Amino acid sequence: MGKETREELKIIPAKAIIVRHVRHVYSCRNCEKTSDHVPIVKADMPEPVIKGGFASPETIAHIASQKFMMASPLYRQEQEWKQNGILLSRQTMSNWLIKASENWLEPIYEEMKRRLCRHDVLHSDETVLQVLKEPGKKAQSKSYMWLYRTSGEAKHQLVLFDYQPDRKHTHPESFLQDFKGYLHADGYSGYHKLPENIIVVGCWAHLRRKFFDALKILSKDKQPDSNAAKGVAYCDKLFHLEKQFALLAPDDRLKERSRLSRPVIDEFYKWIEGLAALPNTLLGKAVHYALSQRKYLERYLLDGRLEISNNRAERSIKPFVIGRKNWQFANTPNGAKASAVYYSLIVTAKENGLNPFEYLTWIFTNAPNLGKPGYAATIEDFLPGSAALPSKVFSPKPKDEKKEKYPWEEV
Repeated sequence: MGKETREELKIIPAKAIIVRHVRHVYSCRNCEKTSDHVPIVKADMPEPVIKGGFASPETIAHIASQKFMMASPLYRQEQEWKQNGILLSRQTMSNWLIKASENWLEPIYEEMKRRLCRHDVLHSDETVLQVLKEPGKKAQSKSYMWLYRTSGEAKHQLVLFDYQPDRKHTHPESFLQDFKGYLHADGYSGYHKLPENIIVVGCWAHLRRKFFDALKILSKDKQPDSNAAKGVAYCDKLFHLEKQFALLAPDDRLKERSRLSRPVIDEFYKWIEGLAALPNTLLGKAVHYALSQRKYLERYLLDGRLEISNNRAERSIKPFVIGRKNWQFANTPNGAKASAVYYSLIVTAKENGLNPFEYLTWIFTNAPNLGKPGYAATIEDFLPGSAALPSKVFSPKPKDEKKEKYPWEEV
């Protein structure tokens, strides 16, 4: 009469084990008796991630992915280790992360930076960070985490974080000293002080947000006919056009923007120049932003590869913002710098369809043994898109169980 099958998703908790590496040493016993020289041969042994330490590649990769991808602070991980009978202090974990970053990840980060600056279009953003033991500053003072990333036209995405003690324009200028092209950014004046070879492109999403904030404070009966609603409608129209252009080639997109988007922008500024909004109101601030940022906001019309907003950078910096809510601060500048490196590799890995844990494990296994037979040959082998990356590093695509096993549910 056949059989009935029932499937369940079963969770097998992770477990920690001790891996003992044993290396045999050989010497010639006959030479000990007959010669003044005794040759000694040692079996090959893989180099550890941290010399003299007992951290494996998987252990450091797990701690890093838990903190920088799952936003689990080290004190919480310390408690989880303790529940499994392992006494591993947060200080030890912090030292492992910093040491592994300095030894093996920073060279990869620098190569990613060189590759990033070769692109013609980039995005940038920044957010605050508190560093407790920063020389010459109070613990409550603000530091900053800057973000630079490739745009949608790049074949392989690169996302780099850069820790700096302040928000001066000299930091993006230094980071992008080898870059020449378009830089998507918000309205922060520091970006407008960059060299002439960097063309700053404004963000219409920021402008829309200001009109929307002015709209929210109005009563519902006054919202539809308000100037704030008209400002939002103009922005929405431009974004709607961009959705229509999304699948076009850059040259065709440029032509369509000139034909359809340019008249909308001209009409918008003709309307906004006639508004008499009070400067201290939310609507007045939106109007001032639109007028003061006009040349930057219109620049996305210059090249079909450019985007109407800087949302790409804001989405990329979000993992850091979420993590900051949990771990709240960095203890030292070295920790903040290491955090920037880890976030860079983990967010870049996710952008390129890689599994961050497997990716970091592969790096920590191969980087200490770089150039040896059976290991990665060059730093370039660690970058996203490299042919040297093994298949296990790539994230598996989730299956649609409903469509595969229960097609009748679609009826």
